Amino acid sequence: MVTKIDFLFFDAGGGHRSAATALKSVIDGQNRPWDVRMVNMQEILDSLDVFRKVTGIRLEDIYNKMLAKGWTLGMAQGLKFMHGVIRINHRPVVRLLQQHWERTRPDMVVSLVPNFNRALYQSLRAALPATPFVTILTDFADYPPHFWIEPFSVNRQFVICGTPKAAEQAAALGYPPDCVISVSGMILRPKFYEPVTVDREAKRVTLGLDPERPTGLVLFGGQGSNVMLEIARRLPETQLILICGRNQKLAAALRALPCSAPRFIEGFTSEIPYYMHLSDFFIGKPGPGSISEAVAMKLPVIVERNAWTIPQERYNVEWVRERNAGIVLDNFRGIAPAVDRLLGNLGAFRASVEQIHNRAVFEIPEILNGILEGCTKLKG
Repeated sequence: MVTKIDFLFFDAGGGHRSAATALKSVIDGQNRPWDVRMVNMQEILDSLDVFRKVTGIRLEDIYNKMLAKGWTLGMAQGLKFMHGVIRINHRPVVRLLQQHWERTRPDMVVSLVPNFNRALYQSLRAALPATPFVTILTDFADYPPHFWIEPFSVNRQFVICGTPKAAEQAAALGYPPDCVISVSGMILRPKFYEPVTVDREAKRVTLGLDPERPTGLVLFGGQGSNVMLEIARRLPETQLILICGRNQKLAAALRALPCSAPRFIEGFTSEIPYYMHLSDFFIGKPGPGSISEAVAMKLPVIVERNAWTIPQERYNVEWVRERNAGIVLDNFRGIAPAVDRLLGNLGAFRASVEQIHNRAVFEIPEILNGILEGCTKLKG
């Protein structure tokens, strides 16, 4: 008998779908008797998307546009407004979701999305009371209230946490130890665990880089960011690989900048592990995916935290400091001395990141299996 498991995601930010896809790929490779179904929450809730009714744009598209433009100042207040809209629409959302569960009848529901876990839990209990509900945090920590983790008195579910901080937050909200499962980090694509066997020095030469020179990787997501221009201007003597994503205008502007050190500028690519293998350190945004990917490839990081940092990513930089995984700046105007400091202590930073072993994407399938087996015994 095939077990139907629904992975719920939004395309807001891209990290939720990426984590769900990575986890599904590992499960599919294990030949378990599971049918893992990718479920886009936006498609279920489209008829209730009040943001689209007012602006003509989906909520997830509004969020992605804000990230691409750097319009993140005041996002904490925007999040409160969004939670207010979700509360107003709570009952119709629960009804829509309940109808979906009654129609599709999953054996387990796994949420990789924030903000809607109360509605997800209540709708599932109403439709399929015995079906287990699991939330996997794709952030280093919760941003309470009502972001990732609802109080256990409201949501009697399982929570999978990638940091001790997140597990502590769940415990503080009343979750018993058997409902809080800790894993060793964020979900990453399996490709980040595959050995990269290419000759670093030789490949640097093919990219026009100096094989002996320390190399920084600058990466700000699939759409790039104009802050990369400021970073490149302030590091004319630092060898850099700059990944611009789909932002061709940014790539052209970077190529036009004068510099004394070699640079390689790339557009959109799925070969991030390859470019990280050729690098010595990482400069980018403090997103959970960016930091975790860099650390998985043993790269110390340089990130910033300020008023523009989105609320749910603010703890990430504290994690970087706690683990001595790199340097945190108030803003990238201080990037040049930060690079000097990191390179002057590169051995110590590298030793720290080499102590971090994240195997979450391989740990979670067995955790889900254990939850399923436990729920089956209770039913019996």
